[in-house]
Amino acid sequence: MAGQRKQVLLRIDPAIHDAISGWAADELRSVNAQIEILLRDALRSAGRMPGTSGPLPQRGRPKNT
Repeated sequence: MAGQRKQVLLRIDPAIHDAISGWAADELRSVNAQIEILLRDALRSAGRMPGTSGPLPQRGRPKNT
């Protein structure tokens, strides 16, 4: 199962979704990517980030080489 990403149904307050959506748009990310970044930051600051977690997937257009 390594490398596979989990899908999760998330129910949140519409105002919270709007705030995350606006924040994601400001940083040129999807809502999903923004939520993952927020969760990773919270885990890291609480000292609960698993050592087995991989990096965030690279999104967007490939860089010109």
